[in-house]
Amino acid sequence: MTLELTTEQVWQAIEKELFVVIGMVTADHEARTVGVVYVVHGRKLYIGTGKETWKARHIAGNPHVSVTIPIVKRIPIMPWIKIPAATITFCGRARILDTGEAPPELLQAIFRDLALDQEMMAGSCLIEVVPEKEFITYGVGIPLMQMRQPQKARGRWLAPDSANTNRQHELF
Repeated sequence: MTLELTTEQVWQAIEKELFVVIGMVTADHEARTVGVVYVVHGRKLYIGTGKETWKARHIAGNPHVSVTIPIVKRIPIMPWIKIPAATITFCGRARILDTGEAPPELLQAIFRDLALDQEMMAGSCLIEVVPEKEFITYGVGIPLMQMRQPQKARGRWLAPDSANTNRQHELF
């Protein structure tokens, strides 16, 4: 594999984005996904939502989630040409946090001006997602033309901080 990224560069790509698709399982063991906006804080993803939303209920019942972050690719001089998105995918463990458990700067980053609305915050919570195992990337950190060659476009990187954070693994 010729991809030359580090785990730190994968985190930098994650921090640049704001949209993620989270996969979860319902109490009836049915798969569900939801697209949400996130903020990175301390190598964890945070999502704001209502305490009574279905995603909060599903995650409270089963903390195992899958996460896919699409990274839009475009040709600058020809933006009308459709290019598949690059992706960062990982499994993670999610938990529901009451807004009172979060630092004010995190609430401000997620909820913006609504963070000052006490009634809104009383009915809200945060979903904290901690990446586990590995990041699987496709098309991250490579030129568009190399995305057509899977052996050059894919990579696998350790997700958690550890002594081996820059070690790359072969995907296939």
